[in-house]
Amino acid sequence: MILTKPKKGDLLIAEPSIIGDMSFNRSIVLLTDHSAEGSIGFILNKPLEFTISDLIPEIETPIKVYNGGPVEQDNLYFIHKVPDLIPNSIEISLGIFWGGDFSEVSKLIMEGKISEKDIKFFLGYSGWEINQLEEELKSNAWVVTKNVHKKAIIEKDYQFFWKEKMVELGGDYSIWSNAPENPSYN
Repeated sequence: MILTKPKKGDLLIAEPSIIGDMSFNRSIVLLTDHSAEGSIGFILNKPLEFTISDLIPEIETPIKVYNGGPVEQDNLYFIHKVPDLIPNSIEISLGIFWGGDFSEVSKLIMEGKISEKDIKFFLGYSGWEINQLEEELKSNAWVVTKNVHKKAIIEKDYQFFWKEKMVELGGDYSIWSNAPENPSYN
């Protein structure tokens, strides 16, 4: 179901028309905050070549790191679904939480108490200034939908996530779901 106004916890699905934008081409963004002051979110379906161990060697884990967006790409962020284990978490919505005590996260990973099914890490985030996201919505850069996956979105297989969303939206979007990522391959 396509929404007209985004809110915290919704998904932004990149329209096929933003093909030239390397950061957001075929992206699905979870909005972690949306207010009159602007919006913040994380790209869910852009894995990087890194694991947490590559960035923080003392944490031995194969958990992948994702490109959260073009802002502050030298900072590590995380969302999760285990607020009872990670103090100081902020609820986004639907059982998904943002941030918390990173030293506790490190300990929990090392003890095997949380895994990639519970937590997702990002380098950088996606940010929009006052009215910027609304302008992008008016120019049809994004489709806004509810997060029907709720907290299970953290463990979603992201390889075909954008294509799945295009098929779910139906109509002309279904046609775009089969288009090559790079139109010059056509």
